[in-house]
Amino acid sequence: MSEQLAAREAYYDRFHEVCDMQGLQKQLRAEAWGDEFPEEVDPSSSCTWSVLGEMVGGLRLAPGELLIDLGCGRGGTGLWLARAFNARLIGLDVSPRAVEIARRRAVEFLPAGRADFRLATFEQTGLPSACADGVVSMDALPFAFDRDAALAELRRILRPGARAIFTAVRRLPEHPAYDAAEPSWPERISRAGLELEAAIERPEEPGLWERLYAGLSAHEAEVRDELGEEGAEVLFDEVRTAGPTIRLRVASLYTVRSSAE
Repeated sequence: MSEQLAAREAYYDRFHEVCDMQGLQKQLRAEAWGDEFPEEVDPSSSCTWSVLGEMVGGLRLAPGELLIDLGCGRGGTGLWLARAFNARLIGLDVSPRAVEIARRRAVEFLPAGRADFRLATFEQTGLPSACADGVVSMDALPFAFDRDAALAELRRILRPGARAIFTAVRRLPEHPAYDAAEPSWPERISRAGLELEAAIERPEEPGLWERLYAGLSAHEAEVRDELGEEGAEVLFDEVRTAGPTIRLRVASLYTVRSSAE
């Protein structure tokens, strides 16, 4: 596990460093998202204005309550939501570079002392039990080494009656990596002792990535010149590996609740 974690840290350090850079790659992402691009959030995920609206409606936080962002990346989604709710924020990620960038960005959204970013994994957050009034995870929770352990940890940190919202995908049978024995997200949620309140499919999500991958491919030479070979390869590796199967999966937004008992 330590070798896997180190490799993941290194990859996401490079990824977030690249995504934080201004220039053509960021412009192409904004063009791919169109009117749904939340510029201030500056997502490297599939976060859109529509997703943020669902998150606000589902989390139902009161001012001063604590929001946890699992797999926070560069912090944009959690920071935007914390400001919208006038809440406190703790963001957790395995990437030291992501945490560094998120800390830098915090002052753009919240007063000093209202946001804290730390290194942690999904399975071991290091947070007290029942501390969270809400949890969000944007395109991140499915990357946990152990999804069941990650959901058990999510349940542990949620206070009774509190909600969490996360995005995830399920592969269709046509996907080359489809596994009929793989538990569904609703099954995993129930097994973790959480209540599934809503599962909203996102039919628009594959199109976001298709447009981005097409834009990157059309401007590959310029992007490589702008980012350098090592930085650009982080993006083009994703184009090559995820692009061909992007329509062979279904993206959803899940809202879960911790039992009030």
